[in-house]
Amino acid sequence: MVLDPSVHRHSYVEDCEVCCNPLEIRYTVEDDALVDFEAKSAE
Repeated sequence: MVLDPSVHRHSYVEDCEVCCNPLEIRYTVEDDALVDFEAKSAE
């Protein structure tokens, strides 16, 4: 999974690379560092 650090807060749905089920991805970047990350089932 590739995250874009130029986007400071982002939330989106992406299919899992292993099982193909949808995942809700949320992350926060501050000063070019990942400070919060969550991935959970979107079903």
